[in-house]
Amino acid sequence: MNYTEINTLGKLRASGYTSKSLKEELRDNLIQLLKEGNHPFPEMIGYEKTVIPQLEQAILAKHNINLLGLRGQGKTKIARSLVGLLDEYTPVLSGCAIPEDPLHPITQEGLQKIADLGDEAPIYWMHRSERFFEKLATPDVSVADLIGDVDPIKAANMKKSLADESVIHYGMVPRAHRCIFVINELPDLQARIQVALFNILEEGDLQIRGFKMRLPIDVQFLFTANPEDYTNRGSIVTPLKDRIGTQILTHYPQSLEVAKKITAQEIARSSNRSVAIHIPEYAKDIIEQVAFEARKSEYVDHKSGVSARMTLTAYEHMMSAAERRALLTNQNTTCIRMEDLLAITPAITGKIELVYEGEQEGADEIAGILLGKATVAIFEKYFPRIEKLKRRDNGKSIYDDLVQWFQENDAIELTENLDDKAYQAVINGILPLSRFVEEFLPQHADEDKIFLATLVLWGMVEGKLLSADLSDNGISIDDPMRQLWK
Repeated sequence: MNYTEINTLGKLRASGYTSKSLKEELRDNLIQLLKEGNHPFPEMIGYEKTVIPQLEQAILAKHNINLLGLRGQGKTKIARSLVGLLDEYTPVLSGCAIPEDPLHPITQEGLQKIADLGDEAPIYWMHRSERFFEKLATPDVSVADLIGDVDPIKAANMKKSLADESVIHYGMVPRAHRCIFVINELPDLQARIQVALFNILEEGDLQIRGFKMRLPIDVQFLFTANPEDYTNRGSIVTPLKDRIGTQILTHYPQSLEVAKKITAQEIARSSNRSVAIHIPEYAKDIIEQVAFEARKSEYVDHKSGVSARMTLTAYEHMMSAAERRALLTNQNTTCIRMEDLLAITPAITGKIELVYEGEQEGADEIAGILLGKATVAIFEKYFPRIEKLKRRDNGKSIYDDLVQWFQENDAIELTENLDDKAYQAVINGILPLSRFVEEFLPQHADEDKIFLATLVLWGMVEGKLLSADLSDNGISIDDPMRQLWK
């Protein structure tokens, strides 16, 4: 269809265009995608077997939807992805307060325009990106904001009575006619305001200031809510909840691999570094594991949740630490070091809510505990557990050679002013370390060798076989017994 040529109601009728409701439009386009074997929501990673099938069922059933889940579970992302199921362009009657269907106008203004101009009534084509409305529910939202109200200034300018329908100022819901309308954090909306949505959801119409009018608004509603809000700030009133056709529970990534894919997808949108940085997969694993550790930690408020944004910001902090170090040492390329992970503390403390015991410990201390547990979890995937040391046939501990090296040599200093070459020289100077990595992880990539070596060191620090002393210049790793005598 040539959208530029079809610019009047008469031409639209002659083109054979037929109107359909918004929910029918979403349903038909979803059916077409499914028949073609295409994924309607390609960016919603980890929801393929849980949320997405329920979402597709709700659209096929032409339901309004409530997404219920903790923060950082992609609820808003899901809502915005529905735009992809709309027709690319849809005709709209020009010059009206709301996006009227030229073939089925619903307001007095639209009806009058067609009565006056007939087939010459102008139309334009609205792109689907313009058919998405979003409102954050806050306690100060009023019925006038959502539904509309009489505008006395408009009445005065038009010299019309306040009883005239043309002096109505339409709210966000009528202006979202034939569009997707999202209300985020629905429980924050006052109960008396939620009541104003009853008729729209059930009968598809609305009333404004007692006007005897029926405005059959065509809107796909999608609400989001956090379970924590039900007790802390409010609730969804029962009659409104009863009118929402489908409620879908969202969740956090259920595996490390899925979590890494989500972070990689989001990082790709904003990845722009002045330095080429190699990131070992093991470092990515630790970043994601921090979130998993936080979600089961006794110090973290589970009802509040741990947003997936935490891993994204932690990843960015880690990258920025490596970039800053490379800039300070005049390098164009560098590799992530275990020490760069210490830079993610601000990302952790800013994204978790602590219970009383956690507050007593302190946010920075809890961040260190979570990072330590994540390091141990990844360390133990590739190397023997330190808590239950396996013994060789000669009775020696697997880690004895490494411990002995630190007993016989001075502490190693991993300062931030070491460029990659100097840093590698320090790590390679620990003679048993390379042999240890080769023994338990012989298939590693060459560029990951130094990172794995330092992962072993930090695993030993967490296992109390070595000690790490942080200073303004960097980190010193030493035999813990020597530290006791200092």
